[in-house]
Amino acid sequence: MPYGYVFPVLPSITNYLTFIESHDLVIIGGGPGGYVAAIKAAQLGFDTACVEKRGALGGTCLNIGCIPSKSLLNNSELFERVKKEGATRGINIPGEVTPNIVNLMKEKDKAVKQLTGGVEILFKKYGVKYYKGNASFIDEHQIKVDPIEGGEEAILDAKNIIVATGSDVSPFPGITIDEERIVTSTGALSLKEIPKRLAIIGGGIIGLEMGSVWNRLGSEVTVVEYQKAIGGAGMDAEVAKNIQKILTKQGMKFKTGAKVKTGVRNGEVVDVEYEDAKGKTQKIEADVLLVAVGRRPYTEGLNAEKIGLDFDKKNRVVIDSQYQTNIPHILCIGDVTFGPMLAHKAEDEGIAAVEFLKNGFGHVNYNNIPAVMYTHPEVAWTGQNEEQLKEAGIKYKTGKFPFLANSRAKTIQETDGFVKFIADADTQRILGVHIIGPNAGEMIAEANLALEYGASCEDVYRVCHAHPTMSEAFKEGAMTVFGNPINF
Repeated sequence: MPYGYVFPVLPSITNYLTFIESHDLVIIGGGPGGYVAAIKAAQLGFDTACVEKRGALGGTCLNIGCIPSKSLLNNSELFERVKKEGATRGINIPGEVTPNIVNLMKEKDKAVKQLTGGVEILFKKYGVKYYKGNASFIDEHQIKVDPIEGGEEAILDAKNIIVATGSDVSPFPGITIDEERIVTSTGALSLKEIPKRLAIIGGGIIGLEMGSVWNRLGSEVTVVEYQKAIGGAGMDAEVAKNIQKILTKQGMKFKTGAKVKTGVRNGEVVDVEYEDAKGKTQKIEADVLLVAVGRRPYTEGLNAEKIGLDFDKKNRVVIDSQYQTNIPHILCIGDVTFGPMLAHKAEDEGIAAVEFLKNGFGHVNYNNIPAVMYTHPEVAWTGQNEEQLKEAGIKYKTGKFPFLANSRAKTIQETDGFVKFIADADTQRILGVHIIGPNAGEMIAEANLALEYGASCEDVYRVCHAHPTMSEAFKEGAMTVFGNPINF
């Protein structure tokens, strides 16, 4: 070693286990937004890394949200239909039909494992470097990864960074979650037995889907909702009113315009106290209480304050139209920033953000993001609802076609609900579509396509739809706005 050699000064956090890796793009979070962005970036030629602390890719959606809930929704619906409708449909099953909670959970877990593992395979296929650990900012370009599962500590030097840390369940003031008797959606997906009585705080999509699962399996379900109507943000008021009637017929109970005051576990029961719409104090005793009052952006442990990332009053990361934060090479997508907390919204943002980095342009149409509630029947919508159009002073016309008049729906005994179109009163341009009915979540894609290309009602109903299909109700729904349908 030559005389006078000066040893380099390493960062204080570096130790003999730490290694430094350089990447064109580092994505913090492996949920729907983060993993899609990582794959797209690799496809476009970026040296890409993704940091995920859960130990399994896919985020809340694949692990404890969309995917496991849909497994339970599907299988609980199969159970209920076999039990209640088997004989009338010509299916004789000897003995009593009963749910097997152990196998229901095994099927759910199998789906989760297959899909999360599938994302990891895609990372290997496209050359995305996957770091299992907690990410935190050292400075504007360096990220520290604290490993899980016995991995090595790392410092990642990134030319560009995308924050995709998602969201977490919102707490309810004064109510302590134990994920046994007082649960979030996470606990509601993993109950070890069917509660005789299930109380739910929150009549949004999560509450209604979880309520549907356990109602089908035998629970007495009571939903306590602060608003005067149930349903998710953007749900048309007429649709919300109708789905509440349908779910009530299925056995669910609703207390709307009600303010929960307390929820306390007392041994094996939970005592819930709320103020009803008339201001009177009421009580519910439940075996399990599900707190489903929404979600909030998640940035815990990110050390974002050290680099000065801007946040708004709702603790969302502030971004511009190109997903850039106040630090231009740090972008942000998904639940941790503005907009609806939906997996497909995050996915599209992930692609758009990477395209901005590569080409300088990308696109997400925030006026045409579908929402789906996977109750039975399903509820789906896109575009604007009547309340929004009235507030904006836009003249519109509506039309509805009931599934009761649809031949396919009749043959499979799925006649609840309707397809509702909302169109500009002068131009016939479609402004919104709202569906209650079988396969609404699939059918809404045609509405998204119509809105994206500025279609009119006539454009839709002049397209030949196969017979007999549920999609014919979509076609005839378009007919009803400015004319008459054929079959109703």
